[in-house]
Amino acid sequence: MRLMYAVILIAAFLSGCASTDWSSDTPTKANSRSSRAARVNLKNQSVSKVYAPSDNLWIRIRDGFEMEPMNTPQELDQVRWLSARPDYVNRSMTRSSRYLFYIVQEVNARNMPTEIALLPFVESAFVTSAKSSAKAVGLWQFMPATGKDFKLTQNVFRDERRDIVQSTDAALDYLQRLNNQFGSWELALAAYNWGAGNILKAQKRNIAAGLPTDYESLTLPNETRNYVPKLMAYRQIVLDPKAYGITLPELENHPYFIAVDVGSDIDVSLAIKLAEIPPEEFQSLNPSFNKPVILSNANQQILLPFAHAEIFQDNLKKYNKPLSSWTAVQVSKTESVDQTAKSLGVDADTLREVNAIPKGMRIKAGSTVLIPKTSRRPGDVSSALAESASLSLEKPPPPVPKCPKPVKGAKNTKAAKCAPVKASKNTVSTAFKGNSSANNAASQHKSASTGLAKSAKNASSATSSSKTSSKGGSKSQ
Repeated sequence: MRLMYAVILIAAFLSGCASTDWSSDTPTKANSRSSRAARVNLKNQSVSKVYAPSDNLWIRIRDGFEMEPMNTPQELDQVRWLSARPDYVNRSMTRSSRYLFYIVQEVNARNMPTEIALLPFVESAFVTSAKSSAKAVGLWQFMPATGKDFKLTQNVFRDERRDIVQSTDAALDYLQRLNNQFGSWELALAAYNWGAGNILKAQKRNIAAGLPTDYESLTLPNETRNYVPKLMAYRQIVLDPKAYGITLPELENHPYFIAVDVGSDIDVSLAIKLAEIPPEEFQSLNPSFNKPVILSNANQQILLPFAHAEIFQDNLKKYNKPLSSWTAVQVSKTESVDQTAKSLGVDADTLREVNAIPKGMRIKAGSTVLIPKTSRRPGDVSSALAESASLSLEKPPPPVPKCPKPVKGAKNTKAAKCAPVKASKNTVSTAFKGNSSANNAASQHKSASTGLAKSAKNASSATSSSKTSSKGGSKSQ
């Protein structure tokens, strides 16, 4: 009934909605990209006040196309490859339905061509869990170092490279910077894939040889050479899907999700329960959460489907029990999991499981661990830990061998010399600090998109095969 009620409310007020500006009147938190999503503060706003027109989003996308078709052999090859795999394309298109409105809204707000909104098809096939062999993740395939450059938090509690809103805005920031640098979207996209430094070097080589420096004139690796043609192939399919045997999902021109502020720490399982949505739907909209709790002190929001945000609001008002069963502490000394659990007064198996600590590893001093709330520690996770938490693990040093005892009565017996054993240096860090090496600076990430055929068979699995690229890139098919 609530869902029907929400639909009726939206329909009743459509005629009064002359604007397609989906920003709310809610004061926004500092430096919050999520403020750009349709957003509701549950303390003083009603979800039902956010209304939506119901125009066709695909028409809006087509109307915003600005890039010229390349009509090159590479583009024709990419069109043939996609049109020969309609099931794969259809699944990718269906997955995109949750995210495209927000991406298109942001692309339009920046006066960028709407072809850019299709780039996650190339990067990740709109699989939020996509992860390349070079550790690039998310819809836009951010490498750790580039994510850090664009202030995407990567810590124990969350990885904003997977956050729908944060990663989208960071990717568009990056693409705008590259377009300003190179003066064309084709070169900006090539730099996004291969690295700005590599594109500059390729241009310098052409200048030295007296050759043009546009995208098609540069000598590029195969992946980058096919990167823009692959995007343009998706453009062709969106323009005329029937010509390629593709069926586009129906997409209305309104937000699929609403960003709801987190006023107190709340368990993920409880948020799912209050929103009355399947866990898979919640995960598809909130893939950045690494732990079973969402933190209020991390300036986080929960993305919920448009109609279910009101259901969540109603259920939250009626809920009178604790919202969170977890807190976090920083350990003061290096110990085994059993020792740490004992000193914290928690179950060792729970400590190991919730923090994903392999057996046999020790927790290093200064690490942050998530633990169940107790009467000793009832509070929410502090701002300091929410923003900077890291977990570092190490293998314990091997035991020092015991010296054999001399045999009594034995003649000419010398005590065996026992050489000291150096402590193991095997240390594992899960702090998500990002690699800022020169190599990563030049080549941002390896793309997840040419494991595309494999991910088509399993929509929930990340595309795994990849090639080196600059920030978010594609793979060769």
